[in-house]
Amino acid sequence: MTEPKIALVTGASRGAGAGIARGLGEKGMTVYVTGRTVTPGDAKGWDGTVLPGTVSETADAVTKAGGKGIAVMCDHADDSQVEALFKQIADEQGRLDILVNNAASIHHQLIEKKPFWEKEIAAVDILDVGLRSAYVASWHAAKMMVEQGSGMIAFGSSFGASCYMHGPAYGAQKAGLDKFAHDMEFDLRDTGVRIASIWMGPLITERSKIAQKVNPEQYEGFIDTAENPEFTGHIIYGLATDPIGAKLSGRTLIAAEVAKDLGITDRGNERPSYRDMLGSPNEPNPAAVY
Repeated sequence: MTEPKIALVTGASRGAGAGIARGLGEKGMTVYVTGRTVTPGDAKGWDGTVLPGTVSETADAVTKAGGKGIAVMCDHADDSQVEALFKQIADEQGRLDILVNNAASIHHQLIEKKPFWEKEIAAVDILDVGLRSAYVASWHAAKMMVEQGSGMIAFGSSFGASCYMHGPAYGAQKAGLDKFAHDMEFDLRDTGVRIASIWMGPLITERSKIAQKVNPEQYEGFIDTAENPEFTGHIIYGLATDPIGAKLSGRTLIAAEVAKDLGITDRGNERPSYRDMLGSPNEPNPAAVY
């Protein structure tokens, strides 16, 4: 595979998406970053506090990291906006090498310890922006990548795909992403396009820092082993460039484990895989991604 130069990270105003975009910027890539936040203060955390981060700020951070960041305001619930986004990339770059499906609707009650029927029904919106939106973006990306004979499509998933984490809507979205990777690989086989779903461990993000304060007993020791989201960006780049990535295409991968195979560390630190935290499907798992 040729060295990837152009990437798209969806849902990158802050959190995992912003960190992944910065990680790809550290590899010298031109990174398109999408999101709905263009004005500071538009987004709020679990406790109602204002969250930092806009698509423009992420794009600037990508550039400072050594790449070139391009901000695009895009609501991934609107197929026409997504279509326009991919047309812009095609017109400006003529190719797309890496797509990271990260955009997801994070409901304000996500981490509340309540059964699903006691949360607002809008918590299910993660199946629209999160699952369906990833399919739509992958549909557009596959058309470009198959034509050029190369590319990498990644899904940001988590252990919530196989254990109880934040309720059924969250779990279904993550399980759906893993199935996308498996079945899309069948269609993409022999095209030169790689695909994978990645279970990230706990991440150090704006939301997770708030979650740590809201539920201190659940997130005790969180920062000590949590991953920087740039780590995931480096892993995705590795899967796109290393021969291992072709062999692992279509699989669901635990970030910390595949990082060892790729010789990648998180700022010099190896991270635990959390595989031993899977436990019973009926037991909560705090290894969540925000």
